[in-house]
Amino acid sequence: MTQTTSTEGFQRAERLQGIELSEIVRISEHAARLRAQGVDVVALSTGEPDFPTPDHVVEAANRAAVDGQTRYPATAGTPALREAIAAGAGAQPENVIVSTGAKQVLSGAMMATLNPGDEVITAAPFWTSYADMVTLAGGVPTILSCPAEQGFKLRPGQLEAAITPRTRWVLLNTPSNPTGAVYSKTELQALGAVLKKHPQVWVVSDEIYQYLSYVPFTPFVQAVPELADRTLTVNGVSKAYSMTGWRIGWGVGPVPLIKAMIAVQGQITSGACSIAQAAALEAITGPQDLLSERRKAMRVCRDLVVDGLNRAGLECAVPDGAFYVFPKTPAKMPVDHEFCRYLLDEAGVALVPGRAFGMPGHLRLSFAYATESLQEGVRRIADATAKL
Repeated sequence: MTQTTSTEGFQRAERLQGIELSEIVRISEHAARLRAQGVDVVALSTGEPDFPTPDHVVEAANRAAVDGQTRYPATAGTPALREAIAAGAGAQPENVIVSTGAKQVLSGAMMATLNPGDEVITAAPFWTSYADMVTLAGGVPTILSCPAEQGFKLRPGQLEAAITPRTRWVLLNTPSNPTGAVYSKTELQALGAVLKKHPQVWVVSDEIYQYLSYVPFTPFVQAVPELADRTLTVNGVSKAYSMTGWRIGWGVGPVPLIKAMIAVQGQITSGACSIAQAAALEAITGPQDLLSERRKAMRVCRDLVVDGLNRAGLECAVPDGAFYVFPKTPAKMPVDHEFCRYLLDEAGVALVPGRAFGMPGHLRLSFAYATESLQEGVRRIADATAKL
């Protein structure tokens, strides 16, 4: 059969207006292509830990496959995994949905609850997919700028001023991608005080980087338990356990919401991979020493990168969590995507411009890489910046 590149007869859905593959993925794939061509590229653009998946987790997956756990799993997740997640969250299994990554949990929640024109408040900088998920579900993203001067965090006054009768969700991310900002218990309570006055507004708390916090971490539902009946907490094994490719995330929330999300998931993917669920179960119920060990290693990498970038003249705050830094672009080349292109062409370093996260004038660098790669990357950035 002859393949054709003709677009005759193809109609792109209106809901895809302005939605493309994320800039993070495009940059990472471009860097991979350059490497395949023999170009020496240090890619610090992807949010993926350099650690391997723990051996005992891989062994659990192998046992599950050998034992025949290869049939269709329940749409909401295997009973054993839902029970383990619920136990860790102080909830019941019926409050849990397991999905193909935390990304599916977030998009499933939007699909299950938004009507055309409903609004979702998101603080910028934000993870690139948040706004597009809302748009695909027919909603309207309400983006609130939260610059470095306020710690990249949403303030109660901003939140209060942005809420309208059409507001359905506030989307929080702590620790944050791309800034590493962590909301304190007091800060979450202040936001909660605003939300208590608006019963139509629910909360998504994306806590996928929970175990990569370098300061005390408080889940939203612990800080504001009065709002537990309208809060969806999102988590998973991708980041803390280095299981990005296993694609297991979950949501914990009120039963009516979870049931609606199960209905959506049942028509898109059905249950997440049974073998990956067995691996996730082992990850969260097996030895947990690796969490503190890896967090310590990440902190060393963080300090190395922050020090190096500041020495290079890129103003860079110390993040409290996750594995990203979000420095400002240099004054000599303030346009973020132009500086990123310059670094790739001049120094062979791949970073992500801040515009991808709703805040131009910054760069995102992931320090979830080997020390040698980080040292080389920072050295190249410093040399390229000095040449401007």
